[in-house]
Amino acid sequence: MNKYLEILIGLVFLSVPIYTWITNWSNFGTAATLFLKGGLVWALLGIGAIFLIIGLSDLKD
Repeated sequence: MNKYLEILIGLVFLSVPIYTWITNWSNFGTAATLFLKGGLVWALLGIGAIFLIIGLSDLKD
């Protein structure tokens, strides 16, 4: 996969849940906090971090 595309995907996956928590879009921040046991938000953050790390490591090469 293209290293810049991986970085872009990682940033999108990281920024969407963070932006949703900040703006509290239709009380999603409260719902996400209650839904953390299910792990949807944590999964998105984890996938975003993984893509970001992979993209940055490819950038070194």
